[in-house]
Amino acid sequence: MTDNTWISLVLGLVEGITEFLPVSSTGHLIIIGDLLHFGGNFSKLFDVVIQFGAILAVVWLYRKKLLLTASSLNTSATSRRFTINVLLAFAPAVVIGFAAHDFIKRVLFSPVVVGWAFIVGGVVILIVERWRPKAHITSLEEMPSLSALKIGFFQCLAMIPGTSRSGATIVGALLLGVTREAATEFSFFLAIPTMAGATALDLYKARHEIAGSDAGMLAVGLVIAFASALVVVKGLVGFVSRHGFAPFAWYRIIAGAGILALIYRA
Repeated sequence: MTDNTWISLVLGLVEGITEFLPVSSTGHLIIIGDLLHFGGNFSKLFDVVIQFGAILAVVWLYRKKLLLTASSLNTSATSRRFTINVLLAFAPAVVIGFAAHDFIKRVLFSPVVVGWAFIVGGVVILIVERWRPKAHITSLEEMPSLSALKIGFFQCLAMIPGTSRSGATIVGALLLGVTREAATEFSFFLAIPTMAGATALDLYKARHEIAGSDAGMLAVGLVIAFASALVVVKGLVGFVSRHGFAPFAWYRIIAGAGILALIYRA
């Protein structure tokens, strides 16, 4: 097994496991990529491509709902409302992400930023779990459009590496009175246009840098991310309904403290 194949396997597995947990897949990829001495412009492109592999897992698992929604847009008010809500939640990321994309990639992608974001995000999750308002939105179909738009602005916080896209959207949804289960599922669906858009933008910007020899590494990482994300997505809604998000918060705090201790000790 070549070094590149090994790196693809490890990072693909990390991505698939962490993409939909509120622990930041990007943060984990930055830290583990740094430990594997995998950096540079290609590593950033690689991270986005394998994140798209994880998103394909959601598309596959929820294919029936997605197909039903698409086929009934003309006849079902529920399908139209669901689609509009996802697009509204996606809109802030389009505007802010496009404007800040290069700055974020250049300045914020570092282990120090990830370490602090892990800790702050963990503390925020614990606070929200303890003092969130009583849930009154129990399904995706009940979500008001204004709430969906607000969740979209929360998602933009995840542009800071280590914050967690799923974590930011779930926390935002909980603060707006959405149940844990509905918040988690909405995060899944919002990930589809968000990560598809990020992948398309990064592939376009890097179109002149991709070599034919990179295709195999990208393919291995994408497939591994897809397979491991399938397992996580299947069990996540049930897990959070029983245990909440506190276990992930404590993991973030401990991991962030460990990362910063290693950095500042070096």
